[in-house]
Amino acid sequence: MNIYLIAFLCACGAMSLIAFICYGSDKGRARRGEWRIPEKVLLGLSFFGGSVGGLLGMNAFRHKTKHWYFWAVNLAGLVWQAVAAYFLCAL
Repeated sequence: MNIYLIAFLCACGAMSLIAFICYGSDKGRARRGEWRIPEKVLLGLSFFGGSVGGLLGMNAFRHKTKHWYFWAVNLAGLVWQAVAAYFLCAL
C-alpha cells in the first residue's frame, strides 16, 4: 500500500473524529444556551478532511440537518476526498 495513501487516510480519519466531536459539542452547547462553535469552523472541518465525521455527526446528533449548505459542503468534501484517495491509490 502507498505511504501517501496511508498518510491521507490517517489525516482524514483524525479530521473526521475532530469534526464528529465538534458537531456533538456544538449540539450540547446549543441545548444549554452557551457559546457556540462558528458554522465556518464546522464547515471547514468537514470540507478539509472530516466529511465522514461531519456527516456522521449531523445524523447522530441531529445537528444542522435542516441547513442545505451543510449537506452540500459535507458531500462535496466527501467527493473530493474519495477522488484524492483514488488518485493516491494509483501512485
